[in-house]
Amino acid sequence: MIPACLFLGQIWLFEDVVLVSLCIYCHWKDVVKSMATVLASKFKQLYVSPKFREFVRFAIVGLIATGIHYGIYYLLNLFINVNVAYTIGYLVSWFVNLYLTAYFTFKSTLSFKKGIGFAASHLVNYVLHMLFLNLFLAFGVSEEIAPLFVFAIVIPINFLLVRFVFKSKQFKSQEE
Repeated sequence: MIPACLFLGQIWLFEDVVLVSLCIYCHWKDVVKSMATVLASKFKQLYVSPKFREFVRFAIVGLIATGIHYGIYYLLNLFINVNVAYTIGYLVSWFVNLYLTAYFTFKSTLSFKKGIGFAASHLVNYVLHMLFLNLFLAFGVSEEIAPLFVFAIVIPINFLLVRFVFKSKQFKSQEE
């Protein structure tokens, strides 16, 4: 029988788990089964992690807000200036995003401080949106596609800013 395991001394790192393979003569099904067990265990740990679930909820809210933003932008862009259309879409999606972020993503109450912090983070976000939108347009990217590149760059930055607002002690209200 030919050995099915040919990866002598290989090391796999999964966050805090180190799996060392010292397989000399083993059956490939056993190797696959043990790897699948380790991966399933790590995925389960990740899935039950509050931060992971929070990120998934953020992604859902982000998709909704981005869909609203892009939909309004796309329709209005047929009739008005690209920057005005983009701004109107941003503002409408901002209100939806504010409520969904507070109540769904971070399971938090909406306070005046958080509203101001959210607005401030989105002011930074809006400036980044407009900067990148006009940069992509200047490089010749079409008005229909440019926002998609902008979203890919700015949304991860926005997550960090908004998470700071809703998780920071500076923005906790008295009733929380």
